[in-house]
Amino acid sequence: MKLIVGLGNPGKEYENTRHNVGVRVLEVLRQRNAGDEPPAMEKKFDALIWRMKIGEEKVVLLAPGHVFMNEMGMPVQKAARFWKIQPQDILVVYDDKELPLGRLRLRKNGSAGGHNGMKSVMQMLYTTNIPRLRVGVGTPRSKDIDAAAFVLGKFTKAEEAVVEPAMALAAEAIETALKEGLDAAMNRFNAEE
Repeated sequence: MKLIVGLGNPGKEYENTRHNVGVRVLEVLRQRNAGDEPPAMEKKFDALIWRMKIGEEKVVLLAPGHVFMNEMGMPVQKAARFWKIQPQDILVVYDDKELPLGRLRLRKNGSAGGHNGMKSVMQMLYTTNIPRLRVGVGTPRSKDIDAAAFVLGKFTKAEEAVVEPAMALAAEAIETALKEGLDAAMNRFNAEE
């Protein structure tokens, strides 16, 4: 079984913010693979959970329920323990303001890169060896813009035109990782450095 985590914040006010790109990718993934009977949402571990199959793989999708970004490690740890899922069988999807808008970057491991949600997941799982998919949300145009305000802001109409197809591509990258392995997905979907 695999665990796919979309990092973000709960609540309507955060729905279309840059910081919730991970949650939006999960929604696209869920819709693409729902079939005739969409999976029921469960509320478990302070998270929203959907269990489904993608290809031949049993998958648990996890999005924030009541817990905010900086504490997402706790529901991820609880879900991983409950289903006995190892860190290498988890894929965390989140926003990255250091990547150009719409750019994807898959990695098998690494640092949190200043992302507090990923930092929380790594702390609660006691490892940096957690696969992740970062989705570029662009960089603030001015050095005067506060980073927190930027990621908690919503995309402009022009940015949405880039982000929408990037989320579909991110969902496709996850499907590829599940069906063909992470290396194949990295080769196919990682943008040139």
